Amino acid sequence: QVHVVESGGGAVQAGGSLRLSCAASGRTFSSYHMGWFRQAPGKEREFVALIDSRGISTFYADSVKGRFTISRDNAKNTVYLQMNTLKPEDTAVYYCAPKTGYSGPYYSSRQYNYWGQGTQVTVSS
Repeated sequence: QVHVVESGGGAVQAGGSLRLSCAASGRTFSSYHMGWFRQAPGKEREFVALIDSRGISTFYADSVKGRFTISRDNAKNTVYLQMNTLKPEDTAVYYCAPKTGYSGPYYSSRQYNYWGQGTQVTVSS
């Protein structure tokens, strides 16, 4: 089992940057692929980015490709999401979670478990 805590959210103006962190507990952290998702009010939780367990392969939603970068430090049990050139439509609560499922697409939230409480990101125009 993995317990995660997200941090680093805040309020920024469009064009600004934030770096989110996801600190995980548990000795098995380095064996999990880790994902970032976000959920805006009235919308479903949507995939943002995924990094494999070794930090070699990454995947991004089209809406954030070229602006966001996911990374991880297994020695620190932490995953990061660097967000640049933020837009108002990036406003949401951001969550990280380990990918525990293997039977569906990597961008489906159903493939993830042990969600944290999330961190709010608000981008003003």
